[in-house]
Amino acid sequence: MFDAHRFLLFLVAALLLAITPGPGVFYVLARSLAGGRREGILSSMGTFVGGLFHVLAAALGVSAILAASAVAFHTVKYAGAAYLVWLGIRMIRARNSEMLVSASQPASAGAFRQGILTEVLNPKTALFFLSFIPQFIAAQQGHVFFQFMVLGALSVLLNTAADLLVVVLAAPLERKLKSSVRFRRGQRVASGLGMITLGTYVAIADTR
Repeated sequence: MFDAHRFLLFLVAALLLAITPGPGVFYVLARSLAGGRREGILSSMGTFVGGLFHVLAAALGVSAILAASAVAFHTVKYAGAAYLVWLGIRMIRARNSEMLVSASQPASAGAFRQGILTEVLNPKTALFFLSFIPQFIAAQQGHVFFQFMVLGALSVLLNTAADLLVVVLAAPLERKLKSSVRFRRGQRVASGLGMITLGTYVAIADTR
């Protein structure tokens, strides 16, 4: 069903993205600092469900693209490789940026629901899955929809695991991200170089 080589590349890329601080991490961190661990966990579960919604929508779209045109499918794959490179460049360029985490997010009994809405209504999440996952799908193996759903679910699961770790380490993590310029810079540069390398590799690898 899966191409073992591409699956390994996917896991590396998805793990790099999961451990790279982004808007989702800061959202969960802010909710945890404002409302405590329970609210952080509920927010993480909400963004998990919202992420699965985007995976399903993107899987249906990519399956339709493959059915319509192999050329269009490969175009999506190359666009995804370019997206990875762009992500890497952006990470490196932002290596000296400040980490701004606000704990002013009010506590709410609807943390789970708000987490779902925050993720579902984020168009960048949809763009990410449409750009990122297709390049790791082995079309010749068949069952493109199933492959997309499995890879997408794994990606969301890794992101949620990182979010839950943030919930547990909320206070010390905030101090580390905001105070250690060296840690912040090194993490961003390493992740950025990893993204650029993966994007370049999948662009030149045999797509068969």
